[in-house]
Amino acid sequence: MHSAINFNIIFKVISRNLLILSGSMMLCIPVALYFNESTYPFTHTLLITGTVGLALFILTFRKDMHHELTRHDAYIIVTIAWTVIGLVGTLPYLFSGSIPYFADAYFESVSGFTTTGSSILTDIEALPKSILFWRSLTHWIGGIGIILLVIILMPSLKMGGYQIFTLESSLQEKIKPRIRYVGYRLFIIYLVLTLFEIIFLMLGGMSFFESTCHAFGTVATGGFSPKNDSIASYSPYIQYVITIFMVLAGINFVLYYHLVKREFIKINHNEELRFYLWVLFIVGTILTFSLFFTMNKPFEESFREAFFQSVSIITCTGFATTDYLNWPYYAILIIFLSMFFGGSTGSTAGGIKMIRHLILFKNINRRFKQHLHPQVILPIKVNKHTLSPLANQSVLTFITIYIMVFLLGSFILTSTGVDIPTATSSIATCMAGIGPGIGSVGPAGNFAFYSDAGKYILIFFMLLGRLEIYTIMILFTGNFWRS
Repeated sequence: MHSAINFNIIFKVISRNLLILSGSMMLCIPVALYFNESTYPFTHTLLITGTVGLALFILTFRKDMHHELTRHDAYIIVTIAWTVIGLVGTLPYLFSGSIPYFADAYFESVSGFTTTGSSILTDIEALPKSILFWRSLTHWIGGIGIILLVIILMPSLKMGGYQIFTLESSLQEKIKPRIRYVGYRLFIIYLVLTLFEIIFLMLGGMSFFESTCHAFGTVATGGFSPKNDSIASYSPYIQYVITIFMVLAGINFVLYYHLVKREFIKINHNEELRFYLWVLFIVGTILTFSLFFTMNKPFEESFREAFFQSVSIITCTGFATTDYLNWPYYAILIIFLSMFFGGSTGSTAGGIKMIRHLILFKNINRRFKQHLHPQVILPIKVNKHTLSPLANQSVLTFITIYIMVFLLGSFILTSTGVDIPTATSSIATCMAGIGPGIGSVGPAGNFAFYSDAGKYILIFFMLLGRLEIYTIMILFTGNFWRS
C-alpha cells in the first residue's frame, strides 16, 4: 500500500511561501527607487509570485483539513518549499541581468536562503544596490527559516505544524506547546537582534544600507556582504561589533526567550551554551597566539583577526577580515576542522551543531570510565536530564552519516576535475552553510569557476545540510513511499 501525497496541504503551504516572498519584493522596491535603479526585477517577480501564490491560496482556501499534518507530509512539504523558494529567488537576478545564467542565479539564490553565503559573483560591488539588498534579504528570510514563518500562519491552515518546526533543527526545546506562540516570539527576538546590530554598526560610521545588509547576513549567520572584500576594509570597531553579533546569532534562540522571561536557571543549566562559548574561546585563543608568534602581527590585530575568523567559521557565518589561506598550515587546518562544529541547535547556524559534539564527547568520556569500571552504569546527561539510549544513538548516527555524506560529496566533486582541497572544503562549507572554504574557494576566491554540474551538486548539498540530511535523504528511500 502506497502512502498518499496530500497535495492540498502542499499547495496551501507553497501559496503562503509565495505570498511571503511577494511581500519581501515590496521591501526591495523602495531601495531601487532611492538609488534611482529599475524596479522592473521586483515588480515582475512580485506579479508572478503574487499571482501564482494567490491562485493556489484561493484554490485551497475552502478545502477541509480534517486530519493533522503527518510526518510524511512534513518531509515532502519542507523539501518542496525550500526548492521552490530557491527558484523564486533567481527571478530578480535574471530579470535585472545581474546574474544572466540560471545555474549561477540558482546557486546564489539557494546560497542566500540556506544562509550558506557561497557566491559565484566576481565583482559584487558592480551589482545594483537593490539587487544587493535582495541578496542579503534572502539570508534574513532563510535565517529564521521560511518554514518557521509559514508555521506562524499554520492556524489558518487548520492543522498542527509542530512536525515542520522540529525538522528545522533537531533536539529543539519545546518552550510552549502552542507553535504559533513560539513562532511569533522567536521572530520578534530575531527582529530585535537585527535592529540592534544595525544601530551599533551605524554608530561606527557604516551607512544605513550597508548596516542593514550586514545585519541581515550576521543575524542569519549567512555571510553575504555588499563589499568585495567582505568586512576587511571596515574599522576594528565594526569588526568587533559583527564578531559579537555572530556569537549571539550562534546561540539557541530559545535561550533568548528564557532571558526575556527571566528564567535564568534554565540558561544556567544549558550545557550546550557553555560548550559553545568554550569552543569559541579555545579555537580563538589558539589562532591568536599562532598569528602573534608566527606572523609577528601586533597582539590586538592577531586577537581581532583570529577571533573574527574562528567565530565566523564556527557559527557558519562566513564573513572575512583577512585571507586565512595566508596563515600557517596548522592554522588553516584548524579553520577547516572548525567547519564541522556548527552553532547551537535552535540558532540560525548550520553544521553538525554543538549539542551533538557535546554528546559525542560525553560518550567518549563514558567509554573511558567504563574501561576502568566495567560494572558501573553511566547514563548520558544533558542539561541535568538523562538522554535516552535511542536519542543518544540518534545523535551518534547523525554524526556518522554527516561525515559519510561529506566524504561521498567530496569524492563526487573531485571526479568533476576539482582539486582535493577545493572539493572537500566546498562540500564542507556548503553542507554547514558557511560560505568560504579552502583552496580556490577561500575568502579571496569564489565559486564562479565551477561547471554547471558542479554548481548543481553544491546546491544539492546546501539544501541537504540546511535540512539536516534526513529530510531530503528519506525521500529517496523505498520505505518512505510505502506505508
